[in-house]
Amino acid sequence: MRDARQILVDAKVIAVVGAARDPRKAAHQVPLQMQGYGWRIIPVNPVADELFGEKVYRSLADIPHPVDLVDIFRPARDAVEVVRAAIAIGAPAVWLQLGIVSAEARKLAEEAGIDYVEDRCLVIERANGNLSQLP
Repeated sequence: MRDARQILVDAKVIAVVGAARDPRKAAHQVPLQMQGYGWRIIPVNPVADELFGEKVYRSLADIPHPVDLVDIFRPARDAVEVVRAAIAIGAPAVWLQLGIVSAEARKLAEEAGIDYVEDRCLVIERANGNLSQLP
């Protein structure tokens, strides 16, 4: 299994489940910052149409192309459902943002053989590793 740093190095396209319209929320700021460092962000939100200059999809299943990482900005109780959806679309990794932990979601990911990170922030990990997708 890859560690958090390697997952970010390998990822080019990140689907963000729970991406927020409110610019004051971490679920808006984090994907926007990651986009600024060169990752392609695909927002998943049932009520928005466009975020970060990208089309918003209602669910992971609606995204018409592969994603390298599913980033989860949903309460822990929703993580299992999102991990199941990530497995269904063939995502190689899932990432639960800072403060989100789910033993059941972890077990599902491990059983499916996909990489799993929880209770960590993409932006913090990116900064700690001095990572960027920009040339």
